Amino acid sequence: MVHVLSSRVLLRPVDPDRSRAFYGDTLGLEIAREFGTGPERGTVYFLGGGFLEVSGRSEEPPTPTLQLWLQVADADAAHQELRAAGAEILRPPVKEPWGLIEMWIADPDGHRLVLVQIPADHPLRYRPGI
Repeated sequence: MVHVLSSRVLLRPVDPDRSRAFYGDTLGLEIAREFGTGPERGTVYFLGGGFLEVSGRSEEPPTPTLQLWLQVADADAAHQELRAAGAEILRPPVKEPWGLIEMWIADPDGHRLVLVQIPADHPLRYRPGI
């Protein structure tokens, strides 16, 4: 059995500086650590319980199979802030049939990010014994 101590999503953007501006400035993710030098240096951002590393460079287009799921406290407020910051909004917040409020945005390379608000009465909020 593999004992995983930590994990992160690795992202190889077409334009690393543009992607760092998106994740650091537009989304406002906090930096966990940085390494290396130059435009392809690595920047690791906190993603709540995980990490996103933007490093290196890719000449390939983004894959539609990579999508990031980010839980937010208030999807409507996130929508207003991201729209004002110039983020590409693919879909504004919508309450889904499964009870979550979801909105979709795209990063500069076209990777899709779903921002999710979990309402107070949703089963994902239920934690037995707490």
